[in-house]
Amino acid sequence: MAEAATARRILSLLDLTSLESSDDDSRIEALCARARTPFGNVAAVCIYGPFVPLCRRALAGTGVRVATVVNFPYGRPNAVAAALESRMLVAAGAEEIDVVLPFEALIRGDKASPRDVVAACREACGAGTTLKVILETGALGEAERIDEASRIAIEAGADFIKTSTGKLPVGATPEAARTMLAAIRDSGRRIGFKASGGVRRLEQAQTYLGLAETALGAGWCTRETFRLGASGLLDDLLRQLGGSTASGGSSY
Repeated sequence: MAEAATARRILSLLDLTSLESSDDDSRIEALCARARTPFGNVAAVCIYGPFVPLCRRALAGTGVRVATVVNFPYGRPNAVAAALESRMLVAAGAEEIDVVLPFEALIRGDKASPRDVVAACREACGAGTTLKVILETGALGEAERIDEASRIAIEAGADFIKTSTGKLPVGATPEAARTMLAAIRDSGRRIGFKASGGVRRLEQAQTYLGLAETALGAGWCTRETFRLGASGLLDDLLRQLGGSTASGGSSY
């Protein structure tokens, strides 16, 4: 019973995701259908920008938020372009923007470009849109650099900081999560955390849930402060709960 309750809770914190070059309307419609389960709905569906209007229609009245990606996946150091893309997608109906921090610029020692991109997207999104900043922790590597990226993103206006695009060999890791959660704690702000990239099993999800609540307190993890970016994870949760595992979307 306890494991089923945990699976239900994690399901409600899931960003069901498909970010593949092969995505089309039928695939995204199927993804939106999977977002509504007999055990509750996921938190959000995350898709490429052209599918935002379709998702808004498919998810109307469900409470599932529509998320999309900006500056993805390379994290270019172009604040003007990232802001323009964000503004267009919010106008199209996106409720959450996941922007890739210019992580390669930060690795080269350029702190201004990451700050400028996040700040520009924050302004473009406005107060009503959730801004998640993807740090690409697998590329950043060192804890000191992940901490620096976390603090830059938070100071520049992130609502969430997120581990990964899911497009590199190394996605979310407990070590990166600990560093990011410490930065959130130290900020004193209500900043969310999202683990994405390689989270496919209930046990993995429980690890991140536990790390967050250890760092920030029992009950801290709600859909306003904690997300898991995946699609493969939904199959495992539904298996635990005794539901259908019809596939759709990518593990992210």
